[in-house]
Amino acid sequence: MFTALASPARRELLRLLLDEGAQPAGRLAERFDMSRPSVSEHLKVLKDAGLVAETRQGRERHYRLEAAPLMEIRDWLTPYERFWRERLTALTALLDEMEDEDDSRTDG
Repeated sequence: MFTALASPARRELLRLLLDEGAQPAGRLAERFDMSRPSVSEHLKVLKDAGLVAETRQGRERHYRLEAAPLMEIRDWLTPYERFWRERLTALTALLDEMEDEDDSRTDG
C-alpha cells in the first residue's frame, strides 16, 4: 500500500476521487499531463492496493475511493504521530525557555 501511495500522481488521483466522487477513467485522465494508458496504470496500482474500486458501465471504467485501507494506515501511524507531537511540544517549550533567558539577559 505504501508503494501505491508513494507516487504523487496516485495521491492526486485519490484526492480527486475524495473531493469529486466516483468518475470514469477518461475524466480522471484529462486532469493529468500524461497519456491515458499511464493514468490507467496508476489506477490499476491503486486498485491492486485496495485503495480504489472499479466498476464497468458500458465501455467505461468508473473508479471510486475505498477509504478503509487509508483508515488502517491512519490507525497504524497514530502512535508515531503522538510521539512526534510530544517531541515538538518539548522543543517548543525549550525554545520558549531559551527566548525568556535571552530576554532576561538583555533586560538586565
